Amino acid sequence: MKKRTKTSRRNAFTYALVILAFAILQAMTAAGAISSSLKGMLVPICAYVVMAVSLNLTVGILGELSLGHAGFMSVGAFTGVTAAVALQDTVSSAPLRLLIGMVVGAAFAALAGFLIGIPVLRLKGDYLAIVTLAFGEIIKSIFNNLYVGVDSHGFHFSLLSDKTNLAEGGKLIISGPMGIGGIQKISTFTAGVLLVLVTLFVVFNLVNSRAGRAIMAIRDNRIAAESVGINVTKYKMMAFVVSAALAGAAGTLFAMNYSTIVANKFDFNTSILVLVFVVLGGLGNMLGSIVAAAALTILPEALRQFSDYRMLVYAIVLILVMLTTNNPTLRSYLDRAKAAVTGKRHEKEAA
Repeated sequence: MKKRTKTSRRNAFTYALVILAFAILQAMTAAGAISSSLKGMLVPICAYVVMAVSLNLTVGILGELSLGHAGFMSVGAFTGVTAAVALQDTVSSAPLRLLIGMVVGAAFAALAGFLIGIPVLRLKGDYLAIVTLAFGEIIKSIFNNLYVGVDSHGFHFSLLSDKTNLAEGGKLIISGPMGIGGIQKISTFTAGVLLVLVTLFVVFNLVNSRAGRAIMAIRDNRIAAESVGINVTKYKMMAFVVSAALAGAAGTLFAMNYSTIVANKFDFNTSILVLVFVVLGGLGNMLGSIVAAAALTILPEALRQFSDYRMLVYAIVLILVMLTTNNPTLRSYLDRAKAAVTGKRHEKEAA
């Protein structure tokens, strides 16, 4: 019960921090205290936060290394934007179109996660990482060669070249390597924060449920978990599909913040970037993933004054942070400081 109360407090603190950050940024935006470049980064930050939290479910909670998370983001981006573009003449409300797009993107990404999870989740360690990496590259290649159009007869698909043969008044949505152009930018910071809160709600409730305890048991000792009757395949698939669905919704949010989106945006580097967010924030630490994703998205822009050396400085900062957070002496000092603060608070509560 004591551990559950502590977890509930930590989760409530994470929700409160997200809401507080949203309120502060909204107030600063209204006062004109935020630069246009930072304002344009607010939606991508929300998308990357969702990506980091969802990947932490697979890497930190399930304990499996996935390098194809950008593939699920790509599936959500292209399917969600396709749905939103197809509904432009039918649904006039931009927030409703965005919501439908995110739901469609999440559903298709979940389906992709289920299909890829059937063979992949039988593997472990480096083999799983290699196969998920290959999956991400395959998805990118498919969207680079996919043409999708819509007309009065419905959707038309073709590969390698445009053979959609649309009727008069039809619209080509996905144009192969040219991606999707002319997108109405309907993603907002408010929608992004709401998606972050929904993601946290889903992940926290899953982790603190019976299924979440089974998932963590599999992570800690698969053989022991099987010996007490835990269905390993079922719970691994559950975590993998939920993670993929959240990444798909983030992909739709991200894509609808730009007028043009191409498949090459969701490449191997994007998967590695999200993995860096997770590792830097701490495996299984959702609050750490949020802080790392926000900080490392803003950092390259903040270092723009260094011009050609900014990515070098960025890499040095990452290395220093990793060395600092993994230093036993510093960690023990931080633990003692935390224990002292916690002890004082408990003494005040008792008094």
